Amino acid sequence: MEDYHKPDQQTLQALKDTANRLRISSIKATTAAGSGHPTSCCSAAEIMSVLFFHTMRYKVQDPRNASNDRFVLSKGHAAPILYSVWAEAGFLQEAELLNLRKIDSVLEGHPVPRQAFTDVATGSLGQGLGAACGMAYTGKFFDRASYRVYCLLGDGELSEGSVWEAMAFAGFYKLDNLVAIFDVNRLGQSDPAPLQHHVEIYQKRCEAFGWHAIIVDGHSVEELCKAFGQAKHQPTAIIAKTFKGKGISGVEDKESWHGKPLPKNMAEQVIQEIDDKIQNKKKLSPALPEEDAPVVNIRNIKMPSPPTYKVGEKWATRKAYGVALAKLGHANDRVIALDGDTKNSTFSELFKKEHPNRYIECYIAEQNMVSIAVGCATRDRTVAFASTFATFFTRAFDQIRMAAISESNINLCGSHCGVSIGEDGPSQMGLEDLCMFRAVPNATVFYPSDAVATEKAVEIAANTKGICFIRTSRPENPVIYNNNEDFHIGQAKLVLKSKDDQVTVIGAGVTLHEALAAAEQLRKEKIFIRVIDPFTIKPLDKKTILENARATKGRIITVEDHYHEGGIGEAVCAAVVGEPGITVSRLAVSHVPRSGKSAELLKMFGIDKDAIVQAVKVAVSKSRNAE
Repeated sequence: MEDYHKPDQQTLQALKDTANRLRISSIKATTAAGSGHPTSCCSAAEIMSVLFFHTMRYKVQDPRNASNDRFVLSKGHAAPILYSVWAEAGFLQEAELLNLRKIDSVLEGHPVPRQAFTDVATGSLGQGLGAACGMAYTGKFFDRASYRVYCLLGDGELSEGSVWEAMAFAGFYKLDNLVAIFDVNRLGQSDPAPLQHHVEIYQKRCEAFGWHAIIVDGHSVEELCKAFGQAKHQPTAIIAKTFKGKGISGVEDKESWHGKPLPKNMAEQVIQEIDDKIQNKKKLSPALPEEDAPVVNIRNIKMPSPPTYKVGEKWATRKAYGVALAKLGHANDRVIALDGDTKNSTFSELFKKEHPNRYIECYIAEQNMVSIAVGCATRDRTVAFASTFATFFTRAFDQIRMAAISESNINLCGSHCGVSIGEDGPSQMGLEDLCMFRAVPNATVFYPSDAVATEKAVEIAANTKGICFIRTSRPENPVIYNNNEDFHIGQAKLVLKSKDDQVTVIGAGVTLHEALAAAEQLRKEKIFIRVIDPFTIKPLDKKTILENARATKGRIITVEDHYHEGGIGEAVCAAVVGEPGITVSRLAVSHVPRSGKSAELLKMFGIDKDAIVQAVKVAVSKSRNAE
């Protein structure tokens, strides 16, 4: 960035006038809506004015241009001032601001990507900076472009641990194209923030995390211009001392005004007072970006060659994931991998070996890893695959939930699922992950049962919109599919079938192999079962399940290495509910497990071949008795 040139008095006055117009627009919009956060907007007015009309470079009529500077409003409740900025810039009609929070308006209570100028949904506090880090990492290392990333945080959200995961990430990777602005307006929702106006403590914290930290008067446009003009070889934190409700007489710096619009009479009086301070109605125009972001195509990514597995060979699906991802990396140079220091367990290290510049080590910070993936995937710049143990995604559920609201296209791989991991014990066992990901809107949940299916899942996920979750296992199991087998989302595989089948058994991953072993044992006793591999748990292939259940007298047994709640059994029950003559028996992990050998634990929890044999015999004898 060029050396700082102090703006002339005319520009400084225009920035002050712009800030006051943003205040007026935010107050008008929230009063018209009868809800919202005008005081949180008013503390940030000068920050937003200087950022959008002096510092940032972007094309107003093309908010998602790849070369534009990025802005993330982490304090999402201050959405009205973001909308006011885009009205001031001319992208939105001023009149639209009065439709804030209405069911037919795009201007929701918190920012969402239905708005062309919003890359990630915010409002669940503490998440914006992680996404901004992903954008900045992409700009610096993948796009190698000159765009910069700005993130505005409230001081209340600085109590969130995820903020400091992001601070550590940016400091470690020296993201000098990233600027975080702390709007230190002293007051939280129900109480003052813990540090109130002790801005020097924030400064020391930021410096300890490897950031260049500058304290400014957040209501001085001149100090802000100067702070934004400083460039260092590290990320910059601008710690702005502000007052909540600045410019609203009787409300400024007062408690109990968070999230409260001004009553109409009061709003009119305050608007008049603020309007009297405005000297010039002339609007400022932002500078244009340097158009140096490369053209990127991430559509229709195909594996360079088919799988090369042999039927009967033993492979852990977690390793097949690493092999597949490394292979996919050769198909498109925008495929990237992230991991949380488990790459030698999830096998994402195979990707790192072949594509070292496209691997991001996020260390043990799973919440931030998900946010980084979301940031990297914005504006279709990358195809991101993030991996860790399935169970550790549970701590990032809020980030995953917000990724869905952000309409993000990210791929998450959870390894070490279920009790089958063995001796490590319950803290390492993914037993809630299917439940969690099934609850995410527009998510696709893959549960491949062999190496071939895993490779296909990786390829399909790369081309699928929304959140994709791939569940992989630790034990090595035989390859059961030919390399040319075709896989599709929502299409189950009929793995075993005969005309004499009496029960349909549905298993996935390790339990599919247990079901096949059970079938072998039952065949010796002249009892035949049909075995289904669902491939995707969401969406589930209802048609195949029902057709085969009807062919086996309506009897279904599900068996899964997961807790009962929210897993395969409940997914199948939901699919067949209301269908006459169908019964479902569910085998699953019934309580908190313990350490032990994989086979011992499968037996202990009644999800091994012997348990399936027993369940099949019970189902058959029940109906024989009924006859």
